[in-house]
Amino acid sequence: MHPFTPPRRQSRPYRLLGRCGLLLAALLLGLPASEALAQANPRSTFPGRRIGGGTRGECTARLLAHLVPPASVFAPGASRTLGLLEGPVATPRPVLLELQPFSSVSGGVDRASLGRTSRDLPASPAGVTLISLASFSGSMLWESSYRCGNDGPPGEADPLAFVDAVAPPALSLLVSDVTPADRPVQEALARLKAACGRAVPRQEVAQAFGLEDLISAEWPASLPVRCL
Repeated sequence: MHPFTPPRRQSRPYRLLGRCGLLLAALLLGLPASEALAQANPRSTFPGRRIGGGTRGECTARLLAHLVPPASVFAPGASRTLGLLEGPVATPRPVLLELQPFSSVSGGVDRASLGRTSRDLPASPAGVTLISLASFSGSMLWESSYRCGNDGPPGEADPLAFVDAVAPPALSLLVSDVTPADRPVQEALARLKAACGRAVPRQEVAQAFGLEDLISAEWPASLPVRCL
């Protein structure tokens, strides 16, 4: 995983000066003050979705969820731990994780950015996978999706496989500034990390991350915790 150096936290006076500077820049550029402040705080404007998939087809209809707050914006904190939840399915597929720098001021992400990194996770049954970032700073866009391409030999491709290609990924924004909304998620991830290699009750996971409406009785009663 590409390393990122954690930034030093600024004191409150410096943060206030930064906000004033943004407002002054907005006046000089003719931008509304509210727009400048929204750009400085991507938490208020990021259109994320922590739940991915949801289209037809066994692969793409399988639940894939980032274990982050409901707003889909999360500060991993000092542990730099991320969590991914995969639902039950007959034929598991690998997961593609992508991270890339995000800037609300410049209009989002640059798909050709040199800071973009990706990682494949092995196909796994229903459960939780924890990933530890080597380091982290700034704001990063985190995308996760199943690799739903046909794995058979040439000539055996599913003629309806194109349906799988349009499933939206789980999409979250990772930030450095920790807020009260991040604390419960950080603590829940820490409890899961302590259970690496074991299984935890599905209801415990559902309640910890507010996913009771998605984790049903069709799921296994216990979910394995995989730590990478």
